[in-house]
Amino acid sequence: MEWFGHSNKAFDFDMFSASHYTILVICVLVNTFIFANRKKLNDERWRKAELGTALSLILIEITNHLWMYKHAVWKLGRSMPLELCNIGLLLAIGLLLTRKKILFELLFFIALLGATQAIITPALTYDFPHFRFFHFFYAHMMIIWVTLYFLWAKGYYPTFSSVIKVVFFINLLLPAILVINKTADGNYWFLRHKPKSPSFMDLLGPYPWYIFSLESLLVLLSLIAWLCMRTWLKGEKRSSYSES
Repeated sequence: MEWFGHSNKAFDFDMFSASHYTILVICVLVNTFIFANRKKLNDERWRKAELGTALSLILIEITNHLWMYKHAVWKLGRSMPLELCNIGLLLAIGLLLTRKKILFELLFFIALLGATQAIITPALTYDFPHFRFFHFFYAHMMIIWVTLYFLWAKGYYPTFSSVIKVVFFINLLLPAILVINKTADGNYWFLRHKPKSPSFMDLLGPYPWYIFSLESLLVLLSLIAWLCMRTWLKGEKRSSYSES
């Protein structure tokens, strides 16, 4: 069972390798499918698929923790579901189960700014077909797909107040993450140092200035995303009005 083993010697991941490009293509194709079929997907018959997807995310996350425990790599300072994408996964599960708009508002920006970046520049050491490869990309792509499903098919849209909520949410969690990092010798949210693998954070300056750059980017990109969605929604409404 090497695919579930600890060693990555036979599964060494390289960014922009064939397996990585395949994942990027799959992500774009599914994004396109959701948009092209957004009207068909807005049907109550898809409720079972929503619940099934939530269950699959719960199971693969539990399996991931079992893998870490089995190989004695579960650490308080790096294994708790506290990274932004982990929080995004929990929000996606909650959204699928409850359909609460507040969860979508928070998830939208985390998916757009966090999960998308993680797929393009993954902090990953295990390549296809190792379990960790499937877990990483399935979880991150589902965060994006769930967001786009509720955006395009279910008509959930971020508002200006959504930007305020996500900035408040992130800054509310920030002190707790700092304390946990110090107590557990962790690096959640990369608040103690940048990831070792190449990432866009390399462009944001040295420690600790890249943290302030990230905060500024969060606000700026959230506002840009909201404005883009607002413009797109107005276009959709005009299109619907013309057709009628």
